[in-house]
Amino acid sequence: MKVSVIESAKIIYFDEEALTVVEYVIGAALLVAVVSSVFFALEVGLSSKFSNTLNNIGKE
Repeated sequence: MKVSVIESAKIIYFDEEALTVVEYVIGAALLVAVVSSVFFALEVGLSSKFSNTLNNIGKE
């Protein structure tokens, strides 16, 4: 029995467990995007601070 794409979408839409999984996947993707953007935004500052700290430790 073939199921059309629209019928498959209806099944997923009305299945509460499938909808919950989709919500978690979207939430996880958003979290990864936010964390990645924060690290990219702070990359230069953190890199220079880390380098300064390592250089100062090596001098003592």
